[in-house]
Amino acid sequence: MELRSNFERGSSRWATRRAQWRALGLSDEDMEKPKIAVVNSSSDLAICYSHLDQVARWAKEAIRAAGGVGFEVRTTAPSDFIHSAGGRGGYILASRDLMVNDIEAAVEGALLDGMLCLASCDKTAPAHLMAAGRLDIPTVVVPCGYQPCGTFRGEHCDIEDVFLAAGHVAQGRLGIDELTEMSEQAVRGPGVCAGMGTANSMHIVCEALGMALPGTTPVAANSPKMWQAVEDAGYRVVEMVREGLKPRDVLTPAAFANAVMVVLAISGSINCVKHLQAVAAEAESDVDVCRLFERYADEVPPLSAVRPNGPHSIEQFEAAGGAAAVLKQLEPLLHRETVTITGRTLGETLAGVAVAEPDVIRPLGDPMGRQPTVVVVRGSLAPATGIVKLAVAEKRRLSFEGTAVVYESPEDALAGLRNGEVREGHVLVLRGQGPKGSPGMGMASRPVFALDGAGLTGKVAVVTDGQLSGLVNKGIVVGEVSPEAADGGPLALVENGDRIAIDVAARTVDLVVPEEVLAERRAGSVRAQDGTRGWLALYRSAVRPLQEGAVLRAR
Repeated sequence: MELRSNFERGSSRWATRRAQWRALGLSDEDMEKPKIAVVNSSSDLAICYSHLDQVARWAKEAIRAAGGVGFEVRTTAPSDFIHSAGGRGGYILASRDLMVNDIEAAVEGALLDGMLCLASCDKTAPAHLMAAGRLDIPTVVVPCGYQPCGTFRGEHCDIEDVFLAAGHVAQGRLGIDELTEMSEQAVRGPGVCAGMGTANSMHIVCEALGMALPGTTPVAANSPKMWQAVEDAGYRVVEMVREGLKPRDVLTPAAFANAVMVVLAISGSINCVKHLQAVAAEAESDVDVCRLFERYADEVPPLSAVRPNGPHSIEQFEAAGGAAAVLKQLEPLLHRETVTITGRTLGETLAGVAVAEPDVIRPLGDPMGRQPTVVVVRGSLAPATGIVKLAVAEKRRLSFEGTAVVYESPEDALAGLRNGEVREGHVLVLRGQGPKGSPGMGMASRPVFALDGAGLTGKVAVVTDGQLSGLVNKGIVVGEVSPEAADGGPLALVENGDRIAIDVAARTVDLVVPEEVLAERRAGSVRAQDGTRGWLALYRSAVRPLQEGAVLRAR
């Protein structure tokens, strides 16, 4: 078999590689085999990655048994709850793209033949898909599972409950002792957040796109099913090298349409929108993901309601059949001709799938709700896009008009709330949090949760160019407004007292200010520099707008 990792015997490249790899214990026979990168984001900083070293060893054994050689490749390992502390929260999204480039440098630099990517926390799965699309070498993404959760005073308690409860403490509606007790119970082992947040949503997206093995998402971390998936993936990636099956054979426009339908059906994280667009950009697939969400919004109802979107747990969702069952229920709408990493079409894969619990993953004719849960909005305040996340069977008010109170950071917004500046009828505007402004995209959820703690959910709306929690949003919240303020978007022109009108049903968000007034403000605006240095400064200089996936491109 001709492999790109092999070089002519006697050449300097062959000789120096042989010297290096023989010293690592490889035989001359090994050096002729498919060489697979086992991409591992292990880290002691976050529980979501704490099991991956063992997973990597298991994967390498499977690759060897299949006739290949596995090389473990380490990357950065961002965790929202850990790495959002510094850089105004900007290291989170920026780490996604750092990971992509990290993978490229290791895998493309060494000219390895394939990748087996161990996905865990929020940014790893999209980064692995982006790297696969960019490098276009045989790749299998292996979602490595969700964490077990605990209980607090007889009720389910997970990490997002702790995050939300902290907003109540800030407003004096919950005691620090209760929050402390919750934080001790919320996480009981390794893996990603247990609700239908960004991590589980993106793990499911990997399967919907055809880049993870069928029937492997979601999965409990360290369960027998997860270990079997790792072993199967090790065998399959070696086969893919021999077959020449590559990511761009899988990541077609039709595959992205299927993934969008699945996100709508599971009421997935709003962060899937930018991540899917980023994957499409790296795979050079001509797809406008926001337009796909708009196209399918009224066609694909929510078929499941996993916490916090509804009553079911991720364990119940997995037992009902997981991603495969959702795809089965969506089968009449899907592009069944798309090819998956198995080499078979999606239609062939779904032929033997059954839905174990149709009350948990409903058929199209009997959905959990009728309105879309990921809603793209546009208007004079968001000329490109904004995104609203709704719960399944949403009952809250879907329109709001009020006066703006403007803040430049989450800390300022929290202080304003404590000082009584934010009152019923206001629209809290939090700007400067986008990919350029933060830079790296700051987390805007803390003020949203604090509003809930203050009893102002539904009485105050929020508009921000920042990133929101993939799990929980309260009230009417328009996130990821684009163009962002730092890129000259209208959000930069909003002043205290301006009228803002939001109509989620009509999918609009507008700044009700005469154009001549905005023109005067635009002429007098000056963009401040904040002295950011290092990686975030490089990120700011290269990042593209959200509607392009916030990917990095040299100017």
